[in-house]
Amino acid sequence: MSQLSTNPQLLGRTARLEHSAELLLNEKHWSYLQKRYHITPRELEIAQMVCRGFANEEIAEALKIKHGTVKTHVRNLYRKVWVRNKISMLLKFVADANEFFNRPKKTDSLHFSNTRPSVKPIE
Repeated sequence: MSQLSTNPQLLGRTARLEHSAELLLNEKHWSYLQKRYHITPRELEIAQMVCRGFANEEIAEALKIKHGTVKTHVRNLYRKVWVRNKISMLLKFVADANEFFNRPKKTDSLHFSNTRPSVKPIE
């Protein structure tokens, strides 16, 4: 993330939320989501803060941008991700990341063997 505010209350909340957010989405997940939904670097920053539970006003203060700018970024994220609210966005991000990173690889489902199956003679 870019420059964060020096507001002690916001910094304390940031520390608590950073830990809980890491349990759901890590850097690999975020990188995948950014590519999948064509999210800009600034939108990614906003999305990460939204998914960590920050309100628009807190995001604006932390990133030193206007509240209206945050709303515009959030609205663009909703459009790109096809959701209508922050909770739906978080749930979709978690589901998409988990589906992508937990699906079996194509070679995992195929088992090649050089041996022929044994056939029992008929008695």
